[in-house]
Amino acid sequence: MDKGPRASGPLVTGFAGSGFKVDGQATAGGVLLTPEWWRAWDGALDEAALEPLVALSPEFILIGTGATLARPARALVRAIEERGVGLEIMDSRAAARAWGVLRAEERWIAAALQPLA
Repeated sequence: MDKGPRASGPLVTGFAGSGFKVDGQATAGGVLLTPEWWRAWDGALDEAALEPLVALSPEFILIGTGATLARPARALVRAIEERGVGLEIMDSRAAARAWGVLRAEERWIAAALQPLA
């Protein structure tokens, strides 16, 4: 993963099967990331699952949709954007790389990375 400058907070350091390595700790599935914390996530892409991220009022939330890019439901996108938080949608590997780059810039963002399989 990214070997450039490191911001504070969790960093995706690699991939482990269908999951991720966050600060060296492997997960079996998806992850939620903020500049302050991370936690394992089952990958359910709904408003309730994203609430802990939205509540932090990030610039935007990176949504990693697994191994391939898939658009989330329009109702979900609309509900999050109505709360003043943008969404950037990409596959989970690209989102994990973007997380590292944007956090190195000390951007106040959050991420929801669905499992890779």
